[in-house]
Amino acid sequence: MQQSTDTDPRRRWRMLGLLAAAELLGVSPWFTASAVSPQLRELWQLSLAETGMLTTMVQFGFVAGTAAAAVLNLADVVPARVYFAVSALLAAAANGAVAVAVDYPPALVLRFLTGFFIAGVYPPAMKMIATWFRSARGLAIGTIVGALVVGKAAPYLIKAAGGADYRTVVLAASVAALVAGALVAAGYRDGPFRFPRRPFSWSLVGIVVRHRQTRLATAGYLGHMWELYAMWTWVPAFLLASAQSRGDASALGSAATDAAAFGAIAAGGAGCVWGGWASDRIGRRRLVIQAMAASGACSLAIGLLFGWSLWVLAPATWIWGFFVIADSAQFSALVTEVAPQHAVGTALTLQTSLGFLLTVVTIHLVPVLVEAFGWPWAFPILALGPVSGIWAIRRL
Repeated sequence: MQQSTDTDPRRRWRMLGLLAAAELLGVSPWFTASAVSPQLRELWQLSLAETGMLTTMVQFGFVAGTAAAAVLNLADVVPARVYFAVSALLAAAANGAVAVAVDYPPALVLRFLTGFFIAGVYPPAMKMIATWFRSARGLAIGTIVGALVVGKAAPYLIKAAGGADYRTVVLAASVAALVAGALVAAGYRDGPFRFPRRPFSWSLVGIVVRHRQTRLATAGYLGHMWELYAMWTWVPAFLLASAQSRGDASALGSAATDAAAFGAIAAGGAGCVWGGWASDRIGRRRLVIQAMAASGACSLAIGLLFGWSLWVLAPATWIWGFFVIADSAQFSALVTEVAPQHAVGTALTLQTSLGFLLTVVTIHLVPVLVEAFGWPWAFPILALGPVSGIWAIRRL
């Protein structure tokens, strides 16, 4: 792996800017199917639950890709910029193929592959930027995660900007991922602070599971993930249903709800930067407790605003979006601090895999609650995640 010995402070900030831009562009295929789900529902005659599967398959693919990379130790075997660039290229291809998919089943396979290859874009970027930062590492990683969040929201902005059909949105996200791969291939080099090799090992799983502090840090992360992806997946549909309940189903209303949906997810970008900055000052544990308390309160209250003007509802969802992700990067940092140092790689892999598998439960639970009780009662159950997460981190 090529490594720079340049410790010029200006260069590390330039590298942060490059990686943040690449991360934003590289993960934009994640929610393309969700952004255009109304068109896909009409095209393929899908139920609300079947629409949710288009996101669920990305989650499954991401878990599979993360696990495969960990078991094969790809992050240490393949140079970081090659690993990122090739993964972005393959994610772009898998996502772009959805634009020509003729039916729902092949689209599910393509969404799985998209998530599988994004596993080579998302986690490696955090390790890559950490090779450039010792001081202000929380802020740097928070910036990368923030860029990732804005990238996930990007398809909603593309759709809102031009009222684009689903093929345009899908292909635009694929082009963005291609640009991300090119940026990293051409401009990224490792920094001077390399990590020791801490690969995944099945023999260390038992040690990680039995280690109390690692269990509690992971439990906090699971509480966070219980809420996060269900919020991101279904708030756009919640906003659209709220507008329709007020009789605002015009093209302008749809564009406005797409813009509001973009803001609800993208606000997390600012939340991540704030979370990284705050964790360096007040400590990771206090930061995650504060963020989970705020996001949990939002999940309890947001349904009360269903049917209200978008001028009220949109800012409320943006506040929720800000706090729901603000603590995300800090859970991984907590695990690296409390886990047995020879088992950190295994602990991080287990944490990530379990967290993304858990998201499948709530992504599918929300439409069940919508069918049974309506949108105003769809989200309070998500507050169970922050409650359990706060309990675990307080014990930690």
